Amino acid sequence: MSDYIITCCSTADLPQSYFDEHHVPYVCFHYTMNGQEYPDDLGKTIPFDKFYKLIEEGAMPTTSQVNVDQYQAFWEPLLKEGKDVLHLALSSGISGSVNSARLAAENMQELYPERRIVVIDSLAASSGFGLLVAEAVERKENGASMDEVISWINDNKLLLHHWFFSTDLTSYIRGGRVSKASGFFGTILKICPLLNVNDEGKLIPRFKIRTKKKVIEEIVHQMELHAQDGHDYTGRVFMCQSACYEDAREVANLVEARFPKMKGKVMINNIGGVIGAHTGPGTVALFFFGDKRTA
Repeated sequence: MSDYIITCCSTADLPQSYFDEHHVPYVCFHYTMNGQEYPDDLGKTIPFDKFYKLIEEGAMPTTSQVNVDQYQAFWEPLLKEGKDVLHLALSSGISGSVNSARLAAENMQELYPERRIVVIDSLAASSGFGLLVAEAVERKENGASMDEVISWINDNKLLLHHWFFSTDLTSYIRGGRVSKASGFFGTILKICPLLNVNDEGKLIPRFKIRTKKKVIEEIVHQMELHAQDGHDYTGRVFMCQSACYEDAREVANLVEARFPKMKGKVMINNIGGVIGAHTGPGTVALFFFGDKRTA
């Protein structure tokens, strides 16, 4: 069996402790805020609370993906150690980073022909991406070969559901994902859009729901509709949030009450700098395995 390692991007939005404990190297995207570039390093350079406070005060961060050279520099030490690389990339539906990763893999394959580098488009984002990484890593740790893990990912990645809502439309308006007129009336009417990720890994608005209380109930209802085995769901559930932990905790409490057979407790993570630059504060996301995602 080959000696291989699983790598991913910082946009998997898992805590540093997870990456350290499971020996998963990650490569950082970057964002620029107030004229200065920062690595998307899981809140180390700019703590999450400060990051979202700056956005609330008017900062408008922009993001940049990992380029070919950065991928090559990231993987080269691993290849020199004699390891094959299985890399999970942020969804092609929201980033071109997977293309850079594939070009870098081709270049490194020429330099290290005895090694194997496989890049997979996760079709996932944030802690949904992180949930896919965690499932792959668990299989590797249980002895699965690289080919077995690749097969499992490709067979299951479209079963991974992403549902999320926002109670603050400011960043959506600034980024053009919500028009100013819709954002104005949405704010006045306390509308919280509920979105998910489709089979192409793209973010799709699904419902416009009035009041936070109702959207919290609806996001859990969507899990009831789509989770594998319904209320008998036995898989993991991950969540993430941007400066609204109490809202995420309320969702998690409902999930834990309605899905008593789930694996462990809900893991609630922070939405990192790159994803958070687009969502702003006030976003809650829920991730689980269910029926196959559609358009």
